[in-house]
Amino acid sequence: MHEQTTTASTCCYCGVGCGVLIEHDGQRILGVSGDPQHPANFGKLCSKGASLHLTGDLEARALYPQLRLGKQLGRTRTDWDNALEHAAEVFARTIAEHGPDSVAFYISGQLLSEDYYAFNKLARALVGTNNIDSNSRLCMSSAVVGYKRSLGADAPPCSYEDIELADTLLIAGSNMAYAHPILFRRLEAAKARNPRMKVIVIDPRRTDTCELADLHLAIQPGTDVALLHGILHLLLEQGQVDHAFIDAHTEGFEALRALSADYPPQRVAELCAIKVADLLRCAQWIGASPRLLSLWCMGLNQSSAGTAKNSALINLHLATGQIGKAGSGPFSLTGQPNAMGGRETGSLSNLLPGHREAGNAEHRAEVAAYWGVEALPEQPGLSAIELFEAVGSGKVKALWIACTNPAQSMPDQHKVRQALSECPFVVVQEAFFTSETCRYADLLLPAASWGEKAGTVTNSERRVSRVRRAVAAPGEARADWAIACDFARRLETRLQGTASGRFAFAEPEQLFEEYKQLTRGRDLDLSGLGYALLEDRGPQQWPFPAGAERGTPRLYGDGRFPTANGRARFIADAYRPPREQREARYPLILNTGRLRDQWHGMSRTGTAARLFAHAEEPLLGLNPEDMRQRHLQDGQLARIDSRRGTLLIRVQSDAGLRPGQVFLPMHWGDRFLKGLGVNALTLPAFDPLSKQPELKHAAVEVQAVELDWHFHALIEGHVQQRFEALRPLCEHFAHASLGLVGRDTPALVIRAAHPQAPSPALLAQLHAQLGLNEGPVMRYDDPREGDGGLPIHKRVRIEQGRLTGFSLSGETRARTWLRDLWQAATPLDDDGGAALRRWLLAPVEGPPGQELQSAGKTLCTCMNVSETAIRAAIDHGCDLDGLKQSLGCGTQCGSCVPEIKRLLAPPIEA
Repeated sequence: MHEQTTTASTCCYCGVGCGVLIEHDGQRILGVSGDPQHPANFGKLCSKGASLHLTGDLEARALYPQLRLGKQLGRTRTDWDNALEHAAEVFARTIAEHGPDSVAFYISGQLLSEDYYAFNKLARALVGTNNIDSNSRLCMSSAVVGYKRSLGADAPPCSYEDIELADTLLIAGSNMAYAHPILFRRLEAAKARNPRMKVIVIDPRRTDTCELADLHLAIQPGTDVALLHGILHLLLEQGQVDHAFIDAHTEGFEALRALSADYPPQRVAELCAIKVADLLRCAQWIGASPRLLSLWCMGLNQSSAGTAKNSALINLHLATGQIGKAGSGPFSLTGQPNAMGGRETGSLSNLLPGHREAGNAEHRAEVAAYWGVEALPEQPGLSAIELFEAVGSGKVKALWIACTNPAQSMPDQHKVRQALSECPFVVVQEAFFTSETCRYADLLLPAASWGEKAGTVTNSERRVSRVRRAVAAPGEARADWAIACDFARRLETRLQGTASGRFAFAEPEQLFEEYKQLTRGRDLDLSGLGYALLEDRGPQQWPFPAGAERGTPRLYGDGRFPTANGRARFIADAYRPPREQREARYPLILNTGRLRDQWHGMSRTGTAARLFAHAEEPLLGLNPEDMRQRHLQDGQLARIDSRRGTLLIRVQSDAGLRPGQVFLPMHWGDRFLKGLGVNALTLPAFDPLSKQPELKHAAVEVQAVELDWHFHALIEGHVQQRFEALRPLCEHFAHASLGLVGRDTPALVIRAAHPQAPSPALLAQLHAQLGLNEGPVMRYDDPREGDGGLPIHKRVRIEQGRLTGFSLSGETRARTWLRDLWQAATPLDDDGGAALRRWLLAPVEGPPGQELQSAGKTLCTCMNVSETAIRAAIDHGCDLDGLKQSLGCGTQCGSCVPEIKRLLAPPIEA
């Protein structure tokens, strides 16, 4: 028996950077809780963070290196020496024959800063290419350019504590309640303590975040720049700008003043489809506020006008002098756990370590001298969209992908997957072999994951935290930095004939110590930080120069900015509509975004069944009027088409959407949903400055689909193995989705539909992979041959007196009550169970004469409280406090509270 202990670390999900306490016995992670000492979360965790110990199913993990020696061959297990020698040989040969820009690296905001630094040095100092980009390009690159253009450096100037100190809080393009739940909890608490605080939300959808808003501006998608210029127009008109601050600390205001004259209230209201009165109220609150804080995320960034949106928002802060003081400032919320660390280490194609520019000769010379190489490459590197286009055209012939899943996350998936298929050599360094991108790996390298590696990350408020190893990585998985450095040493020997020692790192701390010197004297100075100091004093905000006693909570308090003349810049970019507009063929606008309990492409969260409880499958949301026009009902299958692809997906009515808009969660890729996933629909158009793609705006059409044959199955046990076996069979159907359900006992759920019934052989394969072909299985088969009806096949598996799986083919009415029998572990071997058994294969929604109440969806994931239970308690007179006390819902992460409040609200009379 190993002694149980606790290791303090950092959550691996969003950019809030919550501290977590990992409970483990040195071999297995047993539990997780929030770290009450961590200043990002003070012990609170969201539903995802609180479930970390349930994720990372070993059956989904990459455990050993695997190599494929031909595109038509399968991969076979190999050892690390052979794997990395082979990779070094291929990369060296490719560089020799086609030059250093014929290879590329695509990495991730989920890497640690030490990992990032290793890859950056590998690409630029050894290979000699700037072809290294990160999935942060899809996430925060517009914020990077926005900060740099306006303020001179990529440095969010605020702290989380400013949320409590603000008088007016502007949230733009962010559903904080889902994407950054712990910060939203802080905002809820701050507003409860200070009811005079004004919260303004700019979002085309009415989300859970809007439930807290005093004003919701449901603008037309993509019109943010027009709105923000319109607010400035009114601030000028009302005399609510800070001319003293403008004159002393900024430049370019007159050009912006002239541009804003083109955005009078009536024009802005028409462009944005909002009321003039709401626009006036928004401007009045902003202008009169002693302390204005703005928060934004992907709604501004993932746009072909992303940098213009960022700059227009920062303009409002400069015009009102609302920057550099407590409770004020423009504060971008980072999407990934270490997107900030990637920006700091220079791990975008246009950056170098220490917030330097790859296009700046002086910056290149500084880094080259520090690394001891003659020069760094001058040729600009390829950003994410450009990189995969170059792979598709054959310019990039060897591609190394680490800790990211472009075969799910990149737009225009058909082209991305074609590029990956045709690339001569693809290396994928990944913890989960189940990710869509792993299918394209010629070399698959197993990486350590959360709880198994050490290093640092930087969160949205510039706070550097330690990530600590609690247990050993499974199998032969290794830390990302160690893989990169081992490969670099082998490649260096081939390219230069000898090893220089530039990659002789034995511990991640050595990488941090080398990297931090490249920040000395820069705006992000980390030279005073080290592992020992972080151990002693806890997480710290940069800049933290040598000799400092504490970090820096906010920037620009002296009114000086890191520009050539010390002045911030107003940016006068005119409003330009999104690249795709509605037209007769595609009359709807698709928006994508996050769910509460899932993360990115679900390679990790998709292994925890309880995280599917709030949303079991992807549902396309439409306004009720758009549903009526298309004769669609909740739960019905529909076809959604864009210029790039098609998906078959179920729909749901969503009154939070305005007519003409549809919403689809971003998480479902081809592993969970047949048809290449959500990004089969999105377009690769990108912002000309940030190169960030427009993932949140595409023209589409939706129409009903009638498929006669339906299949629904649930089976517990060995879910990952069954997932891998069943997913290829889904290609035989027009529609198919897979997911997990359950809390203590996970089960796989598969839903499929097709114009006609499958062949008996295919159905037999399904039953075999589901474990419903033999053993204690009840069967019903009705071929109905010759009468024009669909064949019906049903299977129910009963073990140890309870239902453990079922499948319904051709007729699926019993799916809900069978699922409820399984969920409740209802006994089937007593007298009552014997009565139920008679109906298990019947075409009914439940046994006649028995009232079986469905649990419905889970509203509170933390405490496993269903919507049905909450409604019943409300019917018995419970208010929110009563629900918390009696059911426990809303007492942990609190993410369910906005939804519970809607259930408590009195119905709106027609």
